[in-house]
Amino acid sequence: MQITETQSDGLKRAFTVILPHADLEQKRQARLVELGRTMKMPGFRPGKVPMTLLQKRYGPAVMAEVADESVNEATRQLLSERGLRPAMQPKVDLVSAGDANDLEFTLQLEVLPDITVPNLGEISLTRLKTEPPAEAVDQGLANILRSRRKEIDITEARPAAEGDTLVVDFIGRIGGEAFEGGTAQDVPVEIGGSGFIPGFAEQLVGMSVGESRTISVRFPEDYGSAELAGKDAEFEVTAKALKQYETPVADDALATELGFEDLDDLKKFVRDRLQRELDSEARQNLKRQLLDALADRVSFEVPPSLTASEFQQIWERLETERKAGRLDDEDKDKDEETLRTEYQGIADRRVRLGLLLAEIGQRNGITVSNEEMNRAVFQHSMAYGARQKEALEMFRKNPQAAEFLRGPIFEEKVVDYVLELAQVEDKPVTPEELTAAVEGDSQ
Repeated sequence: MQITETQSDGLKRAFTVILPHADLEQKRQARLVELGRTMKMPGFRPGKVPMTLLQKRYGPAVMAEVADESVNEATRQLLSERGLRPAMQPKVDLVSAGDANDLEFTLQLEVLPDITVPNLGEISLTRLKTEPPAEAVDQGLANILRSRRKEIDITEARPAAEGDTLVVDFIGRIGGEAFEGGTAQDVPVEIGGSGFIPGFAEQLVGMSVGESRTISVRFPEDYGSAELAGKDAEFEVTAKALKQYETPVADDALATELGFEDLDDLKKFVRDRLQRELDSEARQNLKRQLLDALADRVSFEVPPSLTASEFQQIWERLETERKAGRLDDEDKDKDEETLRTEYQGIADRRVRLGLLLAEIGQRNGITVSNEEMNRAVFQHSMAYGARQKEALEMFRKNPQAAEFLRGPIFEEKVVDYVLELAQVEDKPVTPEELTAAVEGDSQ
């Protein structure tokens, strides 16, 4: 094998590789001999097919197979001997591979950079600690009670009052024209509730079953649909039924019905769930601090192909958000050039931190076990609801489909490892302060 390096520019490498035709021919002959031992052809006993016939019928196909395997083997050997770690799959282009010629191909790739891991023990972080207040536990319990309430039809003829639920049909119009998504039937509207456009439910107070009414509302400026946001609309509403909901009492009997020992056990469940949510927010903030600290401590060139791929994914999501009218307020007024520059920087940071975390994990033997992968697959499949079994079967038949779960698990394990080495100080805060810190992280 003859190797000529044609490029060594930063992280980019390129080679020309020539494989002697004699070596390929030797492999082809060996493959044909092996094939001939079992080949069956009319007029010949098994294993007695003449080599000339085998070459005529199968020679080209066998040579193509040998050439492909030889290119892959030569690529692996080249990377191994030169200690090169590709950032992505190398690009291979065949230059010549005639029946009587040497096989020549070019190899282009970007390599991973040499990474110096900073002193992780010098990193100082603050873990925000808080507990759910009593009113949050009470609200959590109230939400459970609300989910268990029973629907009661009101048969007496009376107007709807706050706290009632009015079942209505409605047609929405803007400028006199009905708009998409503005027409619906048998929709329950809680009088005084917050589930509809501001001002919608409030104007239904006093309606009786069988009555029709036209109400005017303005869609919020931040409404989910850009076509409707900030616009005035009229709704022609017809009341069809009046209902009330009976909320159960929070007591030991209800708690037992829900599978708990008593009411205190139910409240503990609510408190623990809220605590997990707060701990998750605190973890998110602590991880952000850690990533910021690591980003400040490292500076190395990242493979352009990885950055380009990451940026493309970010930009596609941004375009989707833009078309749906859901761009962040701070991005709405920026021109495309500014946005591209900013998100290019974000992509570069993500790739650099990803490579650093991968390096830390590799050096310290951090891996994702089969048990962790199985648990992740099961949890992910739960999102499919009634089709969970189908999802699990899909993952079982296609193990590659589960590989996208491995990256996040690996990253969290590396983060845990670094946090064990870093200097982490606990700081008591209120839930509001924790939420503000997390919201600040996302900006």
